[in-house]
Amino acid sequence: MERNATPPPPARKRMTLIDILAFSAVLGLIVFAVYRVNEVLVYNWDWSRVLSYILRVDDETGQYAANLLLYGLATTLRLAVWGTVLASVFGVVMGLWRTSDNLTLRILSRSYVELIRNLPPLVFIFIFYFFVSSQMFPAMGIDNINPDNAAVDNRVFRLLFGDPQLLPNFLAGALCLALFEGAYITEIVRAGIQSIAKGQWEAARAIGLSRFNVLRDVILPQALRRILPPLAGQFITLIKDSAIVSLISIQELTFMATEVAATTTKVFETWILVGGIYFVLCYSFALFFGTLERRASKTRR
Repeated sequence: MERNATPPPPARKRMTLIDILAFSAVLGLIVFAVYRVNEVLVYNWDWSRVLSYILRVDDETGQYAANLLLYGLATTLRLAVWGTVLASVFGVVMGLWRTSDNLTLRILSRSYVELIRNLPPLVFIFIFYFFVSSQMFPAMGIDNINPDNAAVDNRVFRLLFGDPQLLPNFLAGALCLALFEGAYITEIVRAGIQSIAKGQWEAARAIGLSRFNVLRDVILPQALRRILPPLAGQFITLIKDSAIVSLISIQELTFMATEVAATTTKVFETWILVGGIYFVLCYSFALFFGTLERRASKTRR
């Protein structure tokens, strides 16, 4: 076989008896759950009341317009994007510090990682929101931003940050998620850097490169390929973890779903629909990142 020849495609796996039994068991469990809800709880299903909170008919124009659940989904996506950007910054910086020769930087980064990873997310979010952001944001003047100012009252700002009146809450949620997820990205970056063989470091230093140039030109390009898959998984995890910030009144998807469930009293329909939205969102990103991984692996070959 030639060195650059395309590898043969993997053989297709056929369904076995165990697969059929597993699918049958799952299907039976779903049917049993629906039966218990209908017969025991005497629950009257009404999907139309919940679906109307995705799209509504505008009374003035007569056209369809976004409703609460779509607004919540948009906020969830904003939190995921900004949380990922900030978490990547924290994670890369702290990851580099974790592998630094400087003892102080190693202690600071290790303390950050251990503090975040050994606190429950709920406790961390409450501490940050009530004790940190409530003091930090007023000192920075964020609470005093005029929502009618042209700099914030425009389409671009609303697309990136949402309602200007809710900007302090949004920033608090994004920072909470970024700091929490940044601790895990720190460990991903550290592991990626330390996975590069010592010979790479020694060879680069032997030709006179400084530590910064070794990291930038030799180590990080190799480490990046290795840490991309876990980073993609961390992004999907951040989307799911964004539901936690609903507890500090940030109007993302889970917060809006709570409001819809309380208003319509259709709890099962609301949470099944929201669960489906989260699944479609996360699974779509998983397929997208999987495609990028396959293309990257082909490029390496």
